[in-house]
Amino acid sequence: MDGQRDSDDQETAGGAPGSRRRFLGMAAAAGAGLAAAGCTGSGSGRPAASHRPASGPAAAVRAENDRPGDRHWRITHRGAPSAVEGYTDRVSVLPGEEFGLHVSTTAPGFLVSAYRMGWYGGARARLVWRSERIAGRRQRAPRFDAATRTVHADWERTLTVPTRGWPEGSYLLRLDTDPRTGQRYVPITVRSATTAGRTLLVNGSATWQAYNEWGSRSLYNGADGAFRTRSLAVSFDRPYDKDGAGKFLIYEQPAVCLAERLGIPLAYATGVDVATRPGLLAGAAAVVFLGHDEYWTPEQRALVARARDAGTNLALLGANTCFRRIRLEPAATGRDRLVVCYKADYRDDPYYAHGDRALVTNDFRREPAPDPESSLTGVLYEGYPTEAAYVVARPDHWVFAGTGVRAGDSFRALVGVEYDRVTPEAPTPRPLEVLAHSPLVCKGTRSHSDSAYGAHPGGSGLFATGTMRWVESLDASGPGRHGVRHGMDGRTGAFTTRVTENVLRVFAAGPAGRTHPADDNLHQVYGAPAHT
Repeated sequence: MDGQRDSDDQETAGGAPGSRRRFLGMAAAAGAGLAAAGCTGSGSGRPAASHRPASGPAAAVRAENDRPGDRHWRITHRGAPSAVEGYTDRVSVLPGEEFGLHVSTTAPGFLVSAYRMGWYGGARARLVWRSERIAGRRQRAPRFDAATRTVHADWERTLTVPTRGWPEGSYLLRLDTDPRTGQRYVPITVRSATTAGRTLLVNGSATWQAYNEWGSRSLYNGADGAFRTRSLAVSFDRPYDKDGAGKFLIYEQPAVCLAERLGIPLAYATGVDVATRPGLLAGAAAVVFLGHDEYWTPEQRALVARARDAGTNLALLGANTCFRRIRLEPAATGRDRLVVCYKADYRDDPYYAHGDRALVTNDFRREPAPDPESSLTGVLYEGYPTEAAYVVARPDHWVFAGTGVRAGDSFRALVGVEYDRVTPEAPTPRPLEVLAHSPLVCKGTRSHSDSAYGAHPGGSGLFATGTMRWVESLDASGPGRHGVRHGMDGRTGAFTTRVTENVLRVFAAGPAGRTHPADDNLHQVYGAPAHT
């Protein structure tokens, strides 16, 4: 719920309107320059080497990351808000498919560089394509749909981008004006056609769009900054605000880097793809939801639950996952271009009076069809804002192997800014094991954040970190050095890196619940009835 809090959410430790948005704005501004504890190293701007033969998905990941990277992928000069901006007409494409790029700029010309995000010896990105110089022009003012208070850029297509030879993965297009008066990112996912036997990394594109304030409106704020004037639907047909990729850079990219460095078989997709492609998760070894993946459709949730039941492991590397129930609707540019979420005004949602109330867009746990996310995730989102130390409860658990931790060891500021807790009185899969039990205070109320591991009867494993800072912490590199955020240091970065490696390796090997059973301890931690 990474943004200002809805009026309905005050009982769940909501923040003051606007305060969270300002915090995340500062985080996004710093995101592009982070250095990773688990992803350090030097890059190279040399031409791409030819792809060496690979015998399978894991070998393909290793071969791709052996290619020379380009350490110069980061934005160094954002420029004025209107210097250059752009968006794609698709959130994802298969390798070889084309997509449209819509750009507005005050400069006479610009270049587009496509960077695939990965390990690449620590460079984190590889340049896979660059456009010729493109003549620039300022596109028309955005269109406003008063019925849902939705901003649509509705710009004309500037160029068609080919993806021939682009490997699957998370990409950032960088727009550079000529002369260099501005730069912006535009994200695009080159998705996998199959996830069978692979670990799927899910880009949270619907959540990115929910918080996007381009055009002065989001699912949180109206142009006056008020919740009551917020958008009820937001469009993918507009640029992302600020540098264009703040949510990805902070909450996703460090984990992408780590996973690619491990060389496990990987697949890529967005949450929109999971929701709209029913066969996508078939046979997946694991599905990884990254640092903040709040907005889900009921279809996405049902498909993820079905995969879990079939033995696919689930890793939640953030907090507030699967909290909002949304609907995807078409716009002039195609299917699934609108993210609809009425929230507190759910009675105004057309589905409330005329459709299936299970599709009414409000929090999953609330009326008119309450279904708390904890039945899937094992943990329940509890609140914002907080900052607290992460406290280890079960140091001998396999997820902590190689970290050297002992019971009661803590890691400063790792819990924040939102957190989840195991809540036995809510629907909670069992057996479930609390691994870290971190005391905190949120808006004057004492509580805990929990990391948890569970095993499903179908054989799958579940790991939930319970904190939104987990992926961000992978970049913590040491006191006083570049990359330190919120007081998290190199010790914290080394800890979360090792735990994440342990989880990803075990989950990539197959149904973890069969080989790594959970020792339910909710009766000890929360006085819940013992699991039988």
